Amino acid sequence: MKDITGNTLRGHLETLVLAILEKGEAHGFEILRRLKDESSGALNLKEGSLYPALYRLEEMGCIAGNWEGESEERARGPRRRIYTLTPKGEKDLAQRREEWRQFTTTIGRIVEGRP
Repeated sequence: MKDITGNTLRGHLETLVLAILEKGEAHGFEILRRLKDESSGALNLKEGSLYPALYRLEEMGCIAGNWEGESEERARGPRRRIYTLTPKGEKDLAQRREEWRQFTTTIGRIVEGRP
């Protein structure tokens, strides 16, 4: 499958991140891994694409980011910011899903020549 990047992905990354976090909290690299895995490798994004979306979602109150605990085990590696979906994010994701359904139905009719 061809990688999905750039203009094709533009405008949908935040929705994808919310959907990934709906399945459980994760740090940035884990979000990237889940996106890649769940897309059968088609979404092979770079950190530079993901982190601005995470910051926007956090500013909007759709996700919450907290630094991982300071245990002895973590002291050996870099601290990671763990992101979770907030109640506002759950509502936002539901709205985005409905907009997505309407969009794909409408565009599908036109592109596929359906009535």
